[in-house]
Amino acid sequence: MLVVGGGAAGVAAAIIAARRGARVVLVEKYGFCGGGAVAGLSGTICGMYAATNDASAPPRQLVHGFLDEFVVAMEQRGGLAPPIRYGKTFTRVHDPLVWREAADALLMEAGVQVLFHTTVFGALVEGGEKVEGVVAYTKEGRTTISAKVTIDASGDADIVAMAGFPSFIGQDGRVQNPTMIFRLLGVDVDRFRAEYGDDTIMGNAVSELIRTRAAGNEYKLPRAKIWLFPTTRPGELLCNCTRVIGADGRELNPLYVRDFTEAEIEGRKQVREYARFFRDNLVGCEHSFVNDTGVQVGVRQTRQALGTHVLRNDDILAGTKFRDGIAQSPWPIELHAGAKPRVEWLLDDVYEIPYGCFVPQRGEGLLTAGRCLSAEHEAVASARVTAQCFSYGHAIGCAAAICALEGVAPRDIDGVAIRAELNREGAQLA
Repeated sequence: MLVVGGGAAGVAAAIIAARRGARVVLVEKYGFCGGGAVAGLSGTICGMYAATNDASAPPRQLVHGFLDEFVVAMEQRGGLAPPIRYGKTFTRVHDPLVWREAADALLMEAGVQVLFHTTVFGALVEGGEKVEGVVAYTKEGRTTISAKVTIDASGDADIVAMAGFPSFIGQDGRVQNPTMIFRLLGVDVDRFRAEYGDDTIMGNAVSELIRTRAAGNEYKLPRAKIWLFPTTRPGELLCNCTRVIGADGRELNPLYVRDFTEAEIEGRKQVREYARFFRDNLVGCEHSFVNDTGVQVGVRQTRQALGTHVLRNDDILAGTKFRDGIAQSPWPIELHAGAKPRVEWLLDDVYEIPYGCFVPQRGEGLLTAGRCLSAEHEAVASARVTAQCFSYGHAIGCAAAICALEGVAPRDIDGVAIRAELNREGAQLA
């Protein structure tokens, strides 16, 4: 079987399927795994912990399974910080270099054949309906990779689109804006936290200072609500603060090469401007400097596969459960569109994501995993985060291995049976 994309979902799916006896090839366009968590430098494992109004409550982990194994692999390498407050919940900051190394080790141990620096540019489709692999390009030239089952973990539903199967883009074609995330070194983190507190969502005082300075044309700062995370490294903050939109005011869509290019250039400009503002205005940042940016702009949303089930916006805050729920999430709707991010919380509860969100509505031989799941615009603003992508990969790796080894079509897999199998493997789905 074949996995396209080495983000959290792709890595989990490849490892799980290989452990079940499938012969697995994983192809990745970069020279490392990690997807948005590493190339996009999102830098945190979001979606692990319950959200609550009780500010004194300790972190309560609700999401388990393969995620737990990857967490341990990073902890053992010193690459994962303890839980840190993010509004009404918690998250964990990781070292992107350690993320790559943990993925390498687990993939090699499972016997997955990894092909880095491999760009997929076509799907092999029999009779317009059955995906039988892909056509890819490496420095050796064009190559064909055949597979009984293919998992589209590209993040952009690339294989779905190449195969001609149904998909959709955001809300009437509009997607959440990308962000260029960066790391700031030379910070006196103790003084910074003493001044601004432990919540990584900066408070109103910082937001008002940004608005005031920007209104005076001292700085170009398009986003006032920002998130700053101390990392595993001394003197460093992970900065999620840019709002990358087009010169014409549009939300840029990274599916389009000109938009993607504009986002990269604009993102780097904003990094320098926010870093200058921090150095000039924030306690503890007086001697700070930009240490690194994402390899690429961080992408939140592009194209979604249309599945046999669509996760609805209302399912998130209603805490909807499904008999064939193969993953669960306590993460809020975190919508990056318009003038500022909008966060809506699901408190002391989880919602579930059903198996059908990963089965294309039309076509055979293909499953999806990761943020290109079948979900509406606001639903994907919650369901796209890292902990859930590990869960999707765990589930879809199980399903794909059954398909490859037993000759079962993905749409004939019983999601209820997959849920039971996940629980036997420690997923702790309710």
